[in-house]
Amino acid sequence: MTLAKDDLEQIKQHFFEWAYQWASEAQVAMGPSKIESELLERMARVEENLALQMKLIRQIIEEMNVRFDRVEKRFEQVEKRVELIEIRLEQMDKRFEQIDKRFEQVDRRFEQVDKRFEQVDKRFEQVDRRFEELTRRIDRFMIWSFGTTVATGGIVLGVVRLWS
Repeated sequence: MTLAKDDLEQIKQHFFEWAYQWASEAQVAMGPSKIESELLERMARVEENLALQMKLIRQIIEEMNVRFDRVEKRFEQVEKRVELIEIRLEQMDKRFEQIDKRFEQVDRRFEQVDKRFEQVDKRFEQVDRRFEELTRRIDRFMIWSFGTTVATGGIVLGVVRLWS
């Protein structure tokens, strides 16, 4: 069974009338002084709770300030450490520069040693040439000595044969 719009409106009106009547009876039964005292009690409880919340908020803010101070101190410590690290890095850079200079000096010394080795190589080449020349001279001397010895021996044999 479906209800028409008029029926629904009528039911709605009766409900609102009943609810209004019930609410007004409830207020009359409680009385205005009782309602005011309840409201005052509620307002007092709300004010107490607000006061406690304000106290808690102040404590939280103080704790947060303390924490922020600690964090600031830590940041200051970190900044000091960073400064020390930067100073150490600068010192290391200087040391590396000194090491680089030393390596450059060592490179120069090696270049000088290379030059000396080249000079020694030239000297060895000169000594090799002298030995080759000396070897040639000794070879010529040996050939001449052998030739002279053979010639002298031939002459001595020839003279001995003629006399004999």
